[in-house]
Amino acid sequence: MLEIKNLYCQSADGKEILKGVNLEIKPGELHVLMGPNGSGKSTLSKTLMGHPSFEITNGSIELDGENITEEEANERAHSGLFVAYQYPVEVPGVNFSNFLRLAYNSSKSDKEKLPVFKFRKLLKEKAQELDFSESLLDRNLNEDLSGGEKKKAEILQLAVLKPKYAILDETDSGLDLDALKSVFQAVNNIIASEKKLGVLIITHYQRIFDYINPDYVHVLSDGKIVESGDRELIDKIEKDGYKQFKNV
Repeated sequence: MLEIKNLYCQSADGKEILKGVNLEIKPGELHVLMGPNGSGKSTLSKTLMGHPSFEITNGSIELDGENITEEEANERAHSGLFVAYQYPVEVPGVNFSNFLRLAYNSSKSDKEKLPVFKFRKLLKEKAQELDFSESLLDRNLNEDLSGGEKKKAEILQLAVLKPKYAILDETDSGLDLDALKSVFQAVNNIIASEKKLGVLIITHYQRIFDYINPDYVHVLSDGKIVESGDRELIDKIEKDGYKQFKNV
């Protein structure tokens, strides 16, 4: 279980952004987090992964009973946490395929590590499943990719690395309808094949619910989760917006 307990954090300039977030994600569950602009959604994703721009001032993050609150980002990744950010960074000079092979092997025992050719076969298989062009595998990491291609590259990383818990931070933003359908069909396929994967999708848009069926929906406002429910909560948001919820 991914447990976020009474989490407070502040930005580098001392501004408090998260103000007591509580959330539990069990293996196999799909959660969606929504909320108005500036409520702290992206800050939550970055804080969970240990982004240096944010300091946790209270509370804890536990992954399957292990307290990872003080761990570095790479240690959290090795523990089984994965975050796909809203704006994937371009890294010139770092080959995508080599990067992903090193990331894959870094969490494996010596017997499980894959040499170049075996990993390449695995990567091609996953790329084909996700309708990700094989020609992009030899690009530098996210360099000269379209917005949709960058988001697909993030989901390809998710498919290959097979974490325990995945946070998808506004993966739907900037996608046209075809790319949106393709990306979230891929997410559904990963969830179906990795039945113990816990997923938190952060989004602004109700349109993704045409492609996913969450177990829980949460509303984050002013640094706190102020409402939780099932799909019926989506209809309430669409009808009356966020101001109907407490503390908004």
